[in-house]
Amino acid sequence: MSGARHRETRFLSLYALAWAGSTIAYVPFLTLLLPMQVEALAGGQAVRWLALTTFLGAVVASVANVAFGWISDLAGRRRPFVLAGLTLSSVMLQAAPHASTLAGLIAVIALWQAGLNLMIGPLAAWAGDQVPDRRKGMLGGLLAFAPASGALAGALGTWGGGLGGGLGGGHGSERMFALVGAIVIACVLPIVVLGKDGGADHDEAVSAGSEVARKVIRGMATRMWVARLLVQISEASLFAFFYLWLRSVDPGLGGGAIARILLAAMVIGAVVALFAGRRSDRTGRPVTPLMFGALGAAVGLAIMALSSSRDGAIAGYIVFGVSTSAFLALHSAHTLRVLPDSRRRGRDLGLFNLTNTIPSLTVPALTLALVPSLGFAALFLALAVLAGLAVGLLAGMREAA
Repeated sequence: MSGARHRETRFLSLYALAWAGSTIAYVPFLTLLLPMQVEALAGGQAVRWLALTTFLGAVVASVANVAFGWISDLAGRRRPFVLAGLTLSSVMLQAAPHASTLAGLIAVIALWQAGLNLMIGPLAAWAGDQVPDRRKGMLGGLLAFAPASGALAGALGTWGGGLGGGLGGGHGSERMFALVGAIVIACVLPIVVLGKDGGADHDEAVSAGSEVARKVIRGMATRMWVARLLVQISEASLFAFFYLWLRSVDPGLGGGAIARILLAAMVIGAVVALFAGRRSDRTGRPVTPLMFGALGAAVGLAIMALSSSRDGAIAGYIVFGVSTSAFLALHSAHTLRVLPDSRRRGRDLGLFNLTNTIPSLTVPALTLALVPSLGFAALFLALAVLAGLAVGLLAGMREAA
């Protein structure tokens, strides 16, 4: 292995660990620890307060991700921002179980979101600085393991909380927050200490004088943004309502079984993404696996819409979950190839991050418009159409990629 390739592989390993840590930083907190804390403070009003808290948090996250990514562009460094974000988000995470009022908790969440995105925005751009295009498929495959890491951390946090006296708050709850925080620090700190920062060793940017090429790349980036938004709407819908839907198909299906289904789809999707990403590096066709991922999401949703049995419903979700896990990870890596200005990666990736937050604002309205009167089948068919539109958008990029 050449020296340059060895350095790239070393950075990829550090980065994959750090990205898993960034996912662990929010998945257990938003899906388990925060709802527990809100329930303890709000009681019967927990749903309303949780919705308000997550909405305000999403607004802060959207603004902070763009702003801090852009500031790190201007500074030409990523390491100081990642370290500062890791510090602030870790402190706020440990402050959350000590919040004694809902107003105090909302303030903590706002600061936590600011710190988290102070870390994540520059961290996302750091990969674009250091990983050359010929290895971005491999990067995408490694990124796919992050959601599974977040799910595993949530399970570990629950187990740790059980040892500490249950989930209802007190010292057991504080130990759960501390455990998650320690895992995040252990994952992110190595790249802060050992990762190469600053300008990239490679220069694959479009020259400033090539205006035609810039327009082509800008068009590709727009297609990528819209395609991800369409798939993310589907993914966000299933994330929010998967439990209720499966229980409507089979009321006897327990929470543990549903959690195993989710984890299985994430793990299989990560393996598929790793294989597809490495293959796309060899063939030089990075858009093809994205098309298959979006198509798989549409097929899985159609199976779910048409299934009336538990086994059929689970099979449909596995197809959907595997496809979207691979799609989202590989999409994140390929996005780094099509950004129109390599000097503003942090800012532009922040704008791409809006595809993660916008669905959280649209999904409730879409669900309320379809499910009460037409059932989940209508929702899944509508989402399948959106995923199909994403396939069409990506197909137009195939030759350009």
